[in-house]
Amino acid sequence: MNKHFEDTRYYLKRAGETAKKGISEELEPVRERVDDLTGEGEEPEPGRVEQLREDLSDIQQRAEGEAKEAIGEARERLASVRGTPEQ
Repeated sequence: MNKHFEDTRYYLKRAGETAKKGISEELEPVRERVDDLTGEGEEPEPGRVEQLREDLSDIQQRAEGEAKEAIGEARERLASVRGTPEQ
């Protein structure tokens, strides 16, 4: 008797999986149309956060360049004050 229940459970599980696949296939055109109407399938444009990240990256690169220039100028001034040649 136990074997019959195992078989029944197996076939019910397969029937449920098959029904789920069938429903998904039938509703796919409807889902695509809804996505087209709502615009959910499209890639979002760069948002405010992404733009801020790009701006911060640009500012960081500019600050690094300016810092290197300032360090170079400071070394030149120190070298001239000490009377030693630059390194």
